[in-house]
Amino acid sequence: MSKVGFRWGRPKAWAVPKAQGLKGPYEKNEALARLSPMGRVDGAAGPESLAVASDGTLYSGYDDGRIVQFTREGRQIRELTRTGGRPLGLRFHPNGDLLVCDAERGLLRVNPMGDITVLATEAEGIPFGLADDLDVDQEGRCVYFSDATSCWSLADNQLDLIEHGGHGRLLCHDLITGSTRVLMRDLQFANGVTLGPDDACVLVVETGMYRVHRFWLKGDRAGQHEVWLDDLPGFPDNVRFNGRDRFWVAIPAPRNRLLDLLAPFPALRFCVIQLARWLPTPVAHAAIALAFDLDGKLVANLQSHRPGGFHFITQVLETDQWLYCSSLHAKTFAGMPWPASSTQPAR
Repeated sequence: MSKVGFRWGRPKAWAVPKAQGLKGPYEKNEALARLSPMGRVDGAAGPESLAVASDGTLYSGYDDGRIVQFTREGRQIRELTRTGGRPLGLRFHPNGDLLVCDAERGLLRVNPMGDITVLATEAEGIPFGLADDLDVDQEGRCVYFSDATSCWSLADNQLDLIEHGGHGRLLCHDLITGSTRVLMRDLQFANGVTLGPDDACVLVVETGMYRVHRFWLKGDRAGQHEVWLDDLPGFPDNVRFNGRDRFWVAIPAPRNRLLDLLAPFPALRFCVIQLARWLPTPVAHAAIALAFDLDGKLVANLQSHRPGGFHFITQVLETDQWLYCSSLHAKTFAGMPWPASSTQPAR
């Protein structure tokens, strides 16, 4: 159900960029067929995000609120905590605390003992509807994070895409002053967040527009933003900087032709919203991970479309030995050795 009942039936008309599909530079391949399941937790599913601690161990959050620690190979070590909500984006603070975007509880801080502090639940008087993803600067002071939509819950997140009402925001929380400010607003489902080299800029994914924005934090353009990637071949989710030379963008599913066709017709989308509240939304079975260099040039196109294979990738995380993929809907995350000689380069 919508968090704001009187707003859920107000779809907006919009101009859809022409879809290029999974061809050309995004041509289908099976480079991700070697992914192996990791991180199974009894009674839980949906490891949407992964974070790497300073000792190389992995942490992920699950649909029952658990945050669990794993070895590099995906073997469970311990349960860190239970947030009481739905943990999504995870990042480690330089001091070793884990910062969490919880879809239900907001922006959280978890110390190594598992104690939880709620850092923020609203900005400018508007409560977070779906705190989604985050990153923290090298100084350890500023947390950049997204509120995907102030109108919809996680269970109804697809309805935000159908409505296209622009309820998403990019925010910054100051860990010293405790203040939270809005950097960008009116985004169509604000999603993945990552800082770039030297914390000079922060990227934020706009899932409903198939694009990624760059917001400048330093230099002559500080405070300005621009579209950095556009016309992506699917719904982009999280974005992660590998710390050196590339940004990984996870694509959970290719673009939906019906959703694009209905974009100019709000009345028809009003009907679709009502149906979608009761019927499952069809999602193509696909695994898509794209890497772009610092200038936004595609440098890796990794996919898999095998029936029964790992799919609906929501985050791609590169380490010196592994490429990990996590998923909002799978029971596990997955990984494969990295760098891999069989990796398919971009065309």
